[in-house]
Amino acid sequence: MFGKRMAIIKLALAAVFLIWAAGTARAQSQHPCAADAISKAQLILKLHYGARPGETIENLSIGGSVKTLAPVKALKGNGKLDVLEVWGSIYKADYRMRFIYARIKNTCALMGQEILEASNPY
Repeated sequence: MFGKRMAIIKLALAAVFLIWAAGTARAQSQHPCAADAISKAQLILKLHYGARPGETIENLSIGGSVKTLAPVKALKGNGKLDVLEVWGSIYKADYRMRFIYARIKNTCALMGQEILEASNPY
């Protein structure tokens, strides 16, 4: 009786470990366009701020992490588009930027982008 319980507990622990390991491996794998999204984040934040080309902005920072969100359906056809999220800030204002990439092998074809200030307007 005790041996069966131990076997069940060992199987349950092994299952939990495998689920945890799969989640960790998925989280560590970075999207191939993550570096491109970070470089585009700086450009879009400067454009949103109203900076002239080549102008530097003090206190502009881009977060180093890129979050891969759920893919979205393309507006035409049956394809899916990848969505990458990057955060940045200028002075005390934080901005969420999302970059939408086509799923074309060995390329980072930017299909769209959005920027939204993370503040309470009310």
